[in-house]
Amino acid sequence: MDSGVRACVFDAYGTLFDVHSAAEREAGRLGIDLAPLSALWRQKQLEYSWLRSLMGRHVDFAQVTADALDFALEAQRISEPGLRKRLLGLYDRLEPYSDARPCLQRLRERGLTTAILSNGSPAMLAAAVEAARLGALLDEVLSIEDVGAFKPTPDVYGLAVERLKLPQETLLFVSANGWDVAGAAAFGLRVAWLNRSGAPRERLGIEPDLIIRNLAELEEFLEPQGHRL
Repeated sequence: MDSGVRACVFDAYGTLFDVHSAAEREAGRLGIDLAPLSALWRQKQLEYSWLRSLMGRHVDFAQVTADALDFALEAQRISEPGLRKRLLGLYDRLEPYSDARPCLQRLRERGLTTAILSNGSPAMLAAAVEAARLGALLDEVLSIEDVGAFKPTPDVYGLAVERLKLPQETLLFVSANGWDVAGAAAFGLRVAWLNRSGAPRERLGIEPDLIIRNLAELEEFLEPQGHRL
Protein backbone atom coordinates (compact mmCIF):
# COMPACT_ATOMS: atom_id res chain seq x y z
CA MET A 1 0.00 0.00 0.00
CA ASP A 2 1.10 3.54 -0.51
CA SER A 3 1.32 4.12 3.24
CA GLY A 4 3.55 1.09 3.78
CA VAL A 5 1.20 -0.11 6.52
CA ARG A 6 0.71 -3.87 6.65
CA ALA A 7 -0.96 -4.17 10.05
CA CYS A 8 -3.28 -2.00 12.14
CA VAL A 9 -3.04 -2.62 15.87
CA PHE A 10 -5.92 -1.20 17.89
CA ASP A 11 -6.29 -0.29 21.51
CA ALA A 12 -9.52 -1.83 22.82
CA TYR A 13 -11.10 0.27 25.56
CA GLY A 14 -12.19 3.67 24.33
CA THR A 15 -11.05 2.90 20.78
CA LEU A 16 -13.05 -0.12 19.61
CA PHE A 17 -15.26 -0.48 22.72
CA ASP A 18 -17.23 2.30 24.40
CA VAL A 19 -16.11 2.27 28.04
CA HIS A 20 -19.16 4.26 29.11
CA SER A 21 -21.68 1.84 27.64
CA ALA A 22 -21.74 -0.30 30.81
CA ALA A 23 -23.02 2.55 32.97
CA GLU A 24 -25.33 3.73 30.19
CA ARG A 25 -27.13 0.38 30.28
CA GLU A 26 -27.96 1.15 33.90
CA ALA A 27 -29.27 4.63 33.06
CA GLY A 28 -32.69 3.92 34.53
CA ARG A 29 -31.19 3.19 37.93
CA LEU A 30 -28.32 5.68 37.91
CA GLY A 31 -30.18 8.71 36.59
CA ILE A 32 -28.16 11.90 37.04
CA ASP A 33 -25.35 9.89 38.66
CA LEU A 34 -24.57 8.09 35.38
CA ALA A 35 -22.12 10.52 33.78
CA PRO A 36 -20.07 11.40 36.90
CA LEU A 37 -19.90 7.77 38.00
CA SER A 38 -18.78 6.51 34.60
CA ALA A 39 -16.21 9.29 34.21
CA LEU A 40 -14.72 8.68 37.66
CA TRP A 41 -14.70 4.91 37.13
CA ARG A 42 -12.67 5.36 33.95
CA GLN A 43 -10.36 7.93 35.52
CA LYS A 44 -9.50 5.71 38.49
CA GLN A 45 -9.15 2.65 36.24
CA LEU A 46 -6.42 4.42 34.26
CA GLU A 47 -4.76 5.92 37.33
CA TYR A 48 -4.61 2.55 39.09
CA SER A 49 -3.07 0.90 36.03
CA TRP A 50 -0.33 3.56 35.81
CA LEU A 51 0.33 3.57 39.57
CA ARG A 52 0.50 -0.21 39.84
CA SER A 53 3.05 -0.33 37.03
CA LEU A 54 5.15 2.37 38.71
CA MET A 55 4.95 0.62 42.08
CA GLY A 56 5.63 -2.83 40.66
CA ARG A 57 2.40 -4.17 42.19
CA HIS A 58 0.68 -5.72 39.18
CA VAL A 59 -2.79 -7.23 39.21
CA ASP A 60 -4.85 -7.93 36.11
CA PHE A 61 -7.16 -5.37 34.54
CA ALA A 62 -10.27 -7.08 35.89
CA GLN A 63 -9.07 -6.35 39.43
CA VAL A 64 -8.09 -2.80 38.50
CA THR A 65 -11.54 -2.27 36.96
CA ALA A 66 -13.30 -3.60 40.05
CA ASP A 67 -11.17 -1.51 42.41
CA ALA A 68 -11.82 1.61 40.34
CA LEU A 69 -15.57 0.95 40.38
CA ASP A 70 -15.54 0.48 44.16
CA PHE A 71 -13.83 3.85 44.54
CA ALA A 72 -16.27 5.56 42.18
CA LEU A 73 -19.36 4.08 43.85
CA GLU A 74 -18.16 5.14 47.29
CA ALA A 75 -17.15 8.60 46.08
CA GLN A 76 -20.58 9.10 44.48
CA ARG A 77 -22.29 7.64 47.57
CA ILE A 78 -24.08 5.00 45.53
CA SER A 79 -24.91 1.80 47.39
CA GLU A 80 -27.73 0.14 45.46
CA PRO A 81 -27.66 -3.64 46.04
CA GLY A 82 -26.49 -5.61 43.03
CA LEU A 83 -25.36 -2.60 41.03
CA ARG A 84 -21.64 -3.33 41.37
CA LYS A 85 -22.07 -6.88 40.10
CA ARG A 86 -24.21 -5.77 37.17
CA LEU A 87 -21.79 -3.05 36.12
CA LEU A 88 -18.81 -5.40 36.20
CA GLY A 89 -20.74 -7.95 34.17
CA LEU A 90 -21.66 -5.30 31.63
CA TYR A 91 -18.02 -4.23 31.34
CA ASP A 92 -17.27 -7.62 29.83
CA ARG A 93 -19.86 -6.88 27.12
CA LEU A 94 -19.10 -3.28 26.23
CA GLU A 95 -20.76 -1.91 23.11
CA PRO A 96 -18.41 -1.56 20.14
CA TYR A 97 -18.38 1.83 18.46
CA SER A 98 -20.50 1.83 15.32
CA ASP A 99 -17.44 2.35 13.09
CA ALA A 100 -15.40 -0.50 14.60
CA ARG A 101 -16.80 -3.48 12.71
CA PRO A 102 -16.98 -1.78 9.27
CA CYS A 103 -13.40 -0.56 9.63
CA LEU A 104 -12.01 -3.95 10.63
CA GLN A 105 -13.98 -5.63 7.86
CA ARG A 106 -12.62 -3.35 5.16
CA LEU A 107 -9.05 -3.51 6.45
CA ARG A 108 -9.19 -7.30 6.29
CA GLU A 109 -10.66 -7.17 2.77
CA ARG A 110 -7.64 -5.09 1.73
CA GLY A 111 -5.28 -7.72 3.08
CA LEU A 112 -4.09 -5.91 6.21
CA THR A 113 -3.38 -7.73 9.44
CA THR A 114 -5.60 -6.54 12.30
CA ALA A 115 -4.98 -6.91 16.01
CA ILE A 116 -5.88 -5.62 19.45
CA LEU A 117 -3.20 -4.61 21.96
CA SER A 118 -4.86 -3.87 25.27
CA ASN A 119 -4.51 -3.52 29.02
CA GLY A 120 -7.41 -5.95 29.32
CA SER A 121 -6.90 -9.41 30.72
CA PRO A 122 -7.23 -12.30 28.25
CA ALA A 123 -10.60 -13.28 29.73
CA MET A 124 -11.96 -9.72 29.56
CA LEU A 125 -10.84 -9.27 25.98
CA ALA A 126 -12.18 -12.64 24.88
CA ALA A 127 -15.58 -11.81 26.38
CA ALA A 128 -15.71 -8.35 24.79
CA VAL A 129 -14.60 -9.56 21.37
CA GLU A 130 -17.12 -12.41 21.43
CA ALA A 131 -19.99 -10.18 22.55
CA ALA A 132 -19.20 -7.68 19.79
CA ARG A 133 -18.73 -10.47 17.21
CA LEU A 134 -15.34 -9.15 16.15
CA GLY A 135 -13.32 -12.36 16.49
CA ALA A 136 -13.38 -13.25 12.80
CA LEU A 137 -12.04 -9.80 11.95
CA LEU A 138 -8.94 -9.97 14.18
CA ASP A 139 -5.73 -11.88 13.59
CA GLU A 140 -4.47 -11.39 17.15
CA VAL A 141 -5.84 -10.23 20.49
CA LEU A 142 -2.85 -9.28 22.63
CA SER A 143 -3.00 -8.63 26.37
CA ILE A 144 -0.41 -6.83 28.48
CA GLU A 145 -0.58 -9.81 30.84
CA ASP A 146 2.15 -11.37 28.70
CA VAL A 147 4.39 -8.49 29.85
CA GLY A 148 3.07 -8.07 33.39
CA ALA A 149 2.82 -4.27 33.26
CA PHE A 150 0.30 -1.83 31.86
CA LYS A 151 0.63 0.68 29.07
CA PRO A 152 2.55 2.89 28.45
CA THR A 153 5.34 0.51 29.56
CA PRO A 154 7.54 0.21 26.42
CA ASP A 155 7.67 -3.60 26.45
CA VAL A 156 3.91 -3.69 25.93
CA TYR A 157 4.20 -2.08 22.49
CA GLY A 158 7.07 -4.41 21.63
CA LEU A 159 4.63 -7.28 22.11
CA ALA A 160 2.84 -6.29 18.88
CA VAL A 161 6.07 -6.38 16.88
CA GLU A 162 7.04 -9.72 18.40
CA ARG A 163 3.71 -11.47 17.88
CA LEU A 164 2.79 -10.12 14.46
CA LYS A 165 6.26 -10.87 13.08
CA LEU A 166 6.21 -7.85 10.79
CA PRO A 167 8.76 -5.05 10.41
CA GLN A 168 8.08 -2.42 13.05
CA GLU A 169 7.75 0.35 10.48
CA THR A 170 4.84 -1.47 8.82
CA LEU A 171 2.70 -1.44 11.98
CA LEU A 172 0.25 1.37 12.69
CA PHE A 173 -1.00 1.63 16.27
CA VAL A 174 -4.44 3.22 16.66
CA SER A 175 -5.75 4.53 19.97
CA ALA A 176 -8.30 7.04 21.21
CA ASN A 177 -6.18 7.67 24.30
CA GLY A 178 -3.62 10.44 23.84
CA TRP A 179 -1.30 9.04 26.53
CA ASP A 180 -1.42 5.62 24.83
CA VAL A 181 -0.56 7.17 21.46
CA ALA A 182 2.40 8.93 23.10
CA GLY A 183 3.58 5.68 24.66
CA ALA A 184 3.47 3.81 21.36
CA ALA A 185 5.23 6.65 19.54
CA ALA A 186 7.92 6.82 22.22
CA PHE A 187 8.53 3.11 21.66
CA GLY A 188 8.94 3.76 17.95
CA LEU A 189 5.63 2.68 16.41
CA ARG A 190 3.79 4.71 13.82
CA VAL A 191 0.65 5.98 15.49
CA ALA A 192 -2.82 7.27 14.67
CA TRP A 193 -4.72 9.19 17.32
CA LEU A 194 -8.46 8.58 17.11
CA ASN A 195 -9.60 11.90 18.56
CA ARG A 196 -13.35 11.35 18.65
CA SER A 197 -14.06 14.20 21.06
CA GLY A 198 -11.80 16.92 19.67
CA ALA A 199 -9.60 16.84 22.77
CA PRO A 200 -6.41 18.95 22.94
CA ARG A 201 -3.10 17.22 22.27
CA GLU A 202 -1.14 15.82 25.19
CA ARG A 203 1.94 17.86 26.11
CA LEU A 204 4.45 15.03 26.11
CA GLY A 205 6.77 16.18 23.35
CA ILE A 206 5.53 13.52 20.93
CA GLU A 207 3.22 14.02 17.96
CA PRO A 208 1.06 11.34 16.29
CA ASP A 209 1.66 10.51 12.64
CA LEU A 210 -2.04 10.87 11.96
CA ILE A 211 -5.07 12.38 13.70
CA ILE A 212 -8.50 11.09 12.77
CA ARG A 213 -12.01 11.81 14.05
CA ASN A 214 -13.43 8.36 13.33
CA LEU A 215 -12.30 5.00 12.00
CA ALA A 216 -13.68 5.67 8.53
CA GLU A 217 -11.01 8.34 8.16
CA LEU A 218 -8.37 5.72 8.96
CA GLU A 219 -9.49 3.74 5.94
CA GLU A 220 -9.19 6.81 3.72
CA PHE A 221 -5.58 7.39 4.76
CA LEU A 222 -4.69 3.78 4.04
CA GLU A 223 -6.09 3.81 0.51
CA PRO A 224 -3.38 3.19 -2.13
CA GLN A 225 -4.09 6.61 -3.63
CA GLY A 226 -4.48 8.28 -0.23
CA HIS A 227 -2.13 10.26 1.96
CA ARG A 228 1.29 8.93 2.84
CA LEU A 229 1.83 8.52 6.59
